[in-house]
Amino acid sequence: MKLYYQTHSPYARKVLVLAHELGLAASLEVIHHETSPTTRNETIYRANPLGKVPVLMLPDGSALFDSIVICEYLDTLHPGPGLIPAQGAERFQALRLQALAQGLCDVGIKLRWEVERRPAHLRYPAYAEGQAYKINEAFHYLEAHLDVEGPVTIGHVALATALDWLVFRELADFSAHPRLSTWYQRFCERPSMRATEYSGQTHD
Repeated sequence: MKLYYQTHSPYARKVLVLAHELGLAASLEVIHHETSPTTRNETIYRANPLGKVPVLMLPDGSALFDSIVICEYLDTLHPGPGLIPAQGAERFQALRLQALAQGLCDVGIKLRWEVERRPAHLRYPAYAEGQAYKINEAFHYLEAHLDVEGPVTIGHVALATALDWLVFRELADFSAHPRLSTWYQRFCERPSMRATEYSGQTHD
């Protein structure tokens, strides 16, 4: 299988960290592709009409996207218990945490456009403040509700890669949330995270 990837995408990294956690990383040929809203990557557009990574190319030539779908697929390839609980409250807790982490990435990207990527005269400070507020509210929620002792799930993988992306882009500081910070630092020591660290810059 080929994984169309980007070394600074939190969505792509979530997939690769999950693959490492499941012992499937050796099954993937990871191919870096630069994408952005202002440039067209022909290879990616042929596989995904939204022009976004990650994309998983299967042996039969078909493509899976986006990260949520790819993670669900990879989890089915693991012979033992996967990282997405099959049923019950545990399943929906894991999926809810993944959704929150996905939202952190979405909001962080919007914030980055307003504080860094958009030309200065086109920036909208009130919009940036609104995105930053959402991020901080998520940190408060995670500080109170994150399960720091239970088994690792897709939710934890998604959260760790989202938090590490916010740190990588210098968009948010959650050091005032000790439970969250301690969990994040501990999770970043996992081999799956060390093997997939962020690098590179966006090219528009």
